[in-house]
Amino acid sequence: MHPFARSPAGKVLSVLSLAVACLCCPQSAYTDSASGFSDPLPAWNDRAAKKQILDFVHEVTLKGGPDYIPVSERIATFDQDGTILVEKPFYAQFEYAMDSVKKVSAKHPEWATEQPFATILKNDQSALDKMTIEDTEKMIEATHPGISEDGFHKDVADWVATKKHSRFDKVYPKLVYEPMLELMRYLRANDFQTYIVTGSGQEFVRSYAEEVFGVPPQQIAGTTERTKFVYDTGGAPKLMRTDKLMFVCDRGGKVEAINLVIGRHTCAAFGNSTGDRQMLEWAQSGKGKRLLMLVHHDDAAREYDYGLNTRGGRFTPELMAEAKQRGWVVISMKDDWKQVFP
Repeated sequence: MHPFARSPAGKVLSVLSLAVACLCCPQSAYTDSASGFSDPLPAWNDRAAKKQILDFVHEVTLKGGPDYIPVSERIATFDQDGTILVEKPFYAQFEYAMDSVKKVSAKHPEWATEQPFATILKNDQSALDKMTIEDTEKMIEATHPGISEDGFHKDVADWVATKKHSRFDKVYPKLVYEPMLELMRYLRANDFQTYIVTGSGQEFVRSYAEEVFGVPPQQIAGTTERTKFVYDTGGAPKLMRTDKLMFVCDRGGKVEAINLVIGRHTCAAFGNSTGDRQMLEWAQSGKGKRLLMLVHHDDAAREYDYGLNTRGGRFTPELMAEAKQRGWVVISMKDDWKQVFP
């Protein structure tokens, strides 16, 4: 029953049902300032973006309502870098790749002139800004030859737990966006499956996603390297990484990954850049009510202000125009979020 039911009896039943919901799962309660129940999105300011989230979840979970979505079809996809995790000055995986290159560079004198390694070792900032996903993967494969997926996961998890951001002096798990964590928890409390669909490496993100975001490994879709099944000298099976890139999960590749991993249209999608545009378009093309949102980085004091950067992979004027034309919600980090980091 809707917590804003009008009749006296309806109000009593509504309060009782909300009390049960709060006891069983605090994040599932719909905001009701009159009843005093906890706000499921406390890090969000009471503005249009927050209201649209709460309205959407209420309407698609209201049995018998015109916009009801069955539990099996409640699927939301989130980009990682810049949407749920800080991405400046570089993506987390790129920072990891750079650290890996520097750690073993003494064994590779040829890297002084070989790209992309020379750019890292020279700390060429202008060239660093132009590095590609393929460059990142090349660095990781060169610094982790013959490593198993399990070994790679451990190495990444150790790095994530100790690597501090150059500006904020905090490890990456402390630099997730609290409002987006609340949103993911709120969706899951209302029987949504939350997937991360990212240009970063699928296995890289799987190494920490469950602990940091609450998203299990099977709900991660990302850029993928080929692997090879082998037996070690003791006869134990292992999955080994190779130096071949199989799939880049960016732009249209995100939609292809959604089809490959999920196999359904999504009903909600969240991004922050031109690399996420196709993912939002795909979600919107499905039937029924949809929630499409883009994080706009406009808060230099608490995080970063990108402006409408026309360079690829950023929030361009064209993306802003499309968001307005299609009715996507643009989240202002400065105005919509009370709090940025946990």
